[in-house]
Amino acid sequence: MVQRTRVKICGLTSPEDALLAAECGADAIGLVFYSKSARAVTAAQALDVCRSLPVFVTTVGLFVNPAEEEVRAVLKHVHLDCLQFHGEESAAFCASFGVPYMKAIRVRPDFDVIEEIAKYSSSSAILLDSYDKNTAGGTGIAFDWRIARRCVQEARGKIVLAGGLTASNVAEAIRLVAPYAVDVSSGVESEPGRKSKERMSSFFNEVYSV
Repeated sequence: MVQRTRVKICGLTSPEDALLAAECGADAIGLVFYSKSARAVTAAQALDVCRSLPVFVTTVGLFVNPAEEEVRAVLKHVHLDCLQFHGEESAAFCASFGVPYMKAIRVRPDFDVIEEIAKYSSSSAILLDSYDKNTAGGTGIAFDWRIARRCVQEARGKIVLAGGLTASNVAEAIRLVAPYAVDVSSGVESEPGRKSKERMSSFFNEVYSV
């Protein structure tokens, strides 16, 4: 049986956009708890977003090299189904909160991705993203998908593909990589933090066409 490709819409900042994402078919939505991001939300904003979601949509909280207290403070106020770590966090740190986690790995030249993935055997999934020395994510830039395909074939665990995905290339990416899921943020936005209904609809149509 062919398994469908799941979709996470990341960088949501409003209940309206979260509901639109869910209506389009999002399996998960991402909330960014990283102050340097244009898509950052507070715990109070995140709570409003989560309350707008229908049942069966997974909530993911994204952190970048956070202090332990920062993560626990968010978890105290917001129910998150999964934590996403986008920095240099250790596997022990990621697993220490008693919540399933996804570790983001930024793909770059001369970097052994398979070896890095192996360090996070306790993760629920590995997210592969583009590397940018100035930005932790949401770059809108794709990396060499052949590397992601090799990870799907050789690495243990579920692979989530991110980085520069749009309606114009996501079907091609899925055919080549066969990831467990795709993750999109800037590729479905009208501006940073604001999602476009038209772009989200087009993105999902392309995912479902594969």
